[in-house]
Amino acid sequence: MTISPDKIEQDKIDKAGAVLRAGGLVILPTETVYGLGANALDEAAAARIYAAKGRPSDNPLSVHIADFDEIYRIAAEVPPEAERLAARFWPGPLTIVLPKSDRIPRAVSGGLDTVAVRMPAHPVARAVIRAAGVPIAAPSANRSGRPSPTRIDHVRQEMDGRVDLMLDGGDCDVGVESSVVTLVTDPPRLLRPGGVPLEALREVLPGIVLDRAVTGRMDESDRASAPGMKYRHYAPRAPMTLYEGQRAAAEMARACRGALAEGERVGVLCFAGEEPLFPGAYVRVLGRGDAPDMQAHQLFDLLRDMDAVGVARILTHAPDRAGLGLAVYNRMLKAAGHQVIHTEE
Repeated sequence: MTISPDKIEQDKIDKAGAVLRAGGLVILPTETVYGLGANALDEAAAARIYAAKGRPSDNPLSVHIADFDEIYRIAAEVPPEAERLAARFWPGPLTIVLPKSDRIPRAVSGGLDTVAVRMPAHPVARAVIRAAGVPIAAPSANRSGRPSPTRIDHVRQEMDGRVDLMLDGGDCDVGVESSVVTLVTDPPRLLRPGGVPLEALREVLPGIVLDRAVTGRMDESDRASAPGMKYRHYAPRAPMTLYEGQRAAAEMARACRGALAEGERVGVLCFAGEEPLFPGAYVRVLGRGDAPDMQAHQLFDLLRDMDAVGVARILTHAPDRAGLGLAVYNRMLKAAGHQVIHTEE
């Protein structure tokens, strides 16, 4: 069902709200990626999300609200830091982890005593939440481990027949998920970089630190305290290698020539101007090397494109980690299963 964010049709919004109240699953557009929504207060509805995605049960779901006052009903504590973050970044691509209230089932929180709360900026998402009258659990609308969907066509590829209603609100603006900040630790930690850069978060929380899972690998025994931390995520079907450092493009070109000589079909994600280095490969441009917002907007779509053409392997140029580049790097790292080639600095 197509719905315009510029001219919202209330009958479509009301239909989505009714489906959610009845325990159904609804695909929602947000400014980050498409979400798979269900009533966050309904344990059975949450179980349907996990089944539709094939998602591990210890991977918590983010809970979406439409108005700030709702946070006091789903969080047991709301510290002043949460209010300051919300005043600056909500509605928008920021998720805040807080102690959960008893209203949130442990099935939604991945068995944790915390809840990950977000107020999306997309007008359709907020209108549906208000129509439902309940907070909405809404992880990305893809099969677990796959690249997140930024277009409704991506959603249909994996969720057709698994949900009760799809709302097509057009392409997502940001292209990567929200930033996730936990306030249950001292100091606060950035658990997942996303649409709000670390530099902006530090203007509100000067002492915030990076969780080791942002650029490192979690142990299998560790509990994920936010979505997207522990398991292999965002991954294309072909194995992917991430190249970083001053000689990244040159080393990618060398590896590309070797793979092509062995008869492999090679996919390359590079920056603008590097395309001539990879004759014979299937080359897609992430954007300019100094434009992380462009890279973020295109990354998941390009990974899915690599699947569509059937490359045997993917070589990727790591971005600079400043601004949204940290989120792009994090997604590439997890998509590559931490297969990284560090070249000379």
